Amino acid sequence: MNKYLTQLVELSEYDKQLDSFKPKIASVEKSLNSKKDEISSVSAEIANLTGEIAELKSQISQTNAHISNFSSKIKSSSKKSSAAKTEKEIKALSVEEEIAKESLEAANDEIERLEKIVANKEQTQKELQEKEKALNGEFDELEASLKTQIEEIEKERSEIYAKRDKLVVGMNQKMLSFYEKIRKWAGNTAVIPVKKQACYGCFMKLNDKTYSSVIRSDDIVTCPYCGRILYKEAE
Repeated sequence: MNKYLTQLVELSEYDKQLDSFKPKIASVEKSLNSKKDEISSVSAEIANLTGEIAELKSQISQTNAHISNFSSKIKSSSKKSSAAKTEKEIKALSVEEEIAKESLEAANDEIERLEKIVANKEQTQKELQEKEKALNGEFDELEASLKTQIEEIEKERSEIYAKRDKLVVGMNQKMLSFYEKIRKWAGNTAVIPVKKQACYGCFMKLNDKTYSSVIRSDDIVTCPYCGRILYKEAE
C-alpha cells in the first residue's frame, strides 16, 4: 500500500472514531435534558397553580366585600323597619332584608366552596414542590455521575484529535483536499475496503482491471460506480 493510501486509510479511521463520540455525548446530554424537561414540567404546574390560587383568593376577597355590603344592608333595613310608619314600607323593607340575607348566605357558601378549592390546590402545590425538590436532587446526582463520563469521553476525543492533526500536517494537501471532497457526501465511508471484489460502499462488483489496481495499491483508486477511495484490507 503506498504512503498516500496508508495515510488516507488512517485518517478515515480517526474520523470514524471522532464521529463515534457524538452519539456517546448525545446519550449523556439526553439523560440530563430528560430530567431537565421533567423538572420544567413540574415547575410549570406549580406556576399555574400559583396563578390559580391567587385568582381564587381574589374572588374570596371580592366575595367578602359583598358580604360586608349585604351585612350593612341588613342592618340598614332593620333600622328602617323600626322607623317605618306604614305597612307598605315595612313589607318592602322586609323583602329587601330577606334578599340581603339570602345573598349573604349564598356569599358565605361561595367562600366556603372557594376555600376548599384553594386548600386542595395548595396541597397539590405543596406535593409538586416536594417533587420538584426531589427531582432537582436527582438531577444534581445524575449530573455529577455523568461528569466523569463526559471528562473521559473528552479526554479520549482530544487524544484522537491530536493524532489526526499530527497526521494531517504530514499529508499531501491535494490528497487531503480530495479526501475531504469525497467525505462531504460519503461521510465515514469516503475510504472503503474491497471485499470479494466488491466496493463495500456501494456493493458493486469491480472489474478485474480495477480490482487488480486496488490489490497492487500503487496508486489511489476510486470506485468507478460511487467514487469512493478503495483499498484492500490486509489478510
